[in-house]
Amino acid sequence: MENQSPAVTAFLRDLHHPFKEVIGVLRSEILALDPGITEQIKWKAPSFGFAGTDRVTMNLRPTDRLQIVLHRGAKVRADVAGFQFADESGLVQWLARDRGTVSFASADDAEKKREDFLRLVDRWMRV
Repeated sequence: MENQSPAVTAFLRDLHHPFKEVIGVLRSEILALDPGITEQIKWKAPSFGFAGTDRVTMNLRPTDRLQIVLHRGAKVRADVAGFQFADESGLVQWLARDRGTVSFASADDAEKKREDFLRLVDRWMRV
């Protein structure tokens, strides 16, 4: 896959996390959504962006689950008051109008929610 970052590949190779396999699968599937999706290491975890803006970052600090943060960049944007996004999946726990998390409790949980999650990420990349 041409949009894979060697830095992220190296990071994941050396990663010790109970969800390492799930992280690798989701990484590949997120990158496969669109060749314009980029990745880097941000907040000591894989992060994915589109059109020059970070959008989706894995939070690897909890080890009892895999947490994915949906955001619109590192800083709160001026247009946050008017921002709207319909979460048709019901997967997002909203922390603010334009920032939320999706959590997977196990590999089976991630597999059950995978299609809805990928549709969510595909839409989120473009907001």
